[in-house]
Amino acid sequence: MSNPVHIEKVLYTATASASNREGKVTSSDGNLDVQLSLPKSLGGPGGNGTNPEQLFAGGYAACFGSALAFVAKSKGIKTGPVKITAKVDIGAVGQGFGLAAELTAEIPELPREQAQALLEAAHQVCPYSNATRGNIEVALRLA
Repeated sequence: MSNPVHIEKVLYTATASASNREGKVTSSDGNLDVQLSLPKSLGGPGGNGTNPEQLFAGGYAACFGSALAFVAKSKGIKTGPVKITAKVDIGAVGQGFGLAAELTAEIPELPREQAQALLEAAHQVCPYSNATRGNIEVALRLA
């Protein structure tokens, strides 16, 4: 098992609270205030709330897109429009539950080989990728 990443200098701290999967999630600054709802596929009523998997997928997609932009800028590459779609699965793992993720990048203005190289480089830089590496399966795809 590898050693955890140690942050040398904290740049930002996000704080959020939740009561459970069917309550609310709120951030300490009030910018995030969403209702949670257990999906029907997990035995819940579904409904108008989000869920932790959707929140994780949205965060991962946004963060990965920023990591890709960071890598492209550092290499002097103009990507044009980029869209990252994260798919997060939850399922049974032994006696508990686990996650798997798939990241699909749309980078239509770059040659496929260059876009794939950026995708791989972003996966080494992205904080979500670093947090999940070795803990869950993460598949990278180029649309």
